Amino acid sequence: MTDDIMQAYLEIEQAMQRYTLLLDEHVRSLPASTDGSVGKAERMKAGYKAMRDSSQIYLSYAKYVAYGMPEGDELEEEDLQA
Repeated sequence: MTDDIMQAYLEIEQAMQRYTLLLDEHVRSLPASTDGSVGKAERMKAGYKAMRDSSQIYLSYAKYVAYGMPEGDELEEEDLQA
């Protein structure tokens, strides 16, 4: 695949990692609900987990496409060389 596509993939990967890291830090800083209801911290924690998981799915496919949609073990071999 072209260097531009690989560079764009790496930029997306770094941005998503930064986003989920900052979101995780924010969620950890929120106070827990004291009234027994599902508070903002719990909702944000669920949202963080959804973003983390969906970004991993997205990145897996983006990486596959960036490497030219190889068949079989090609991606593993190229990944080890990168």
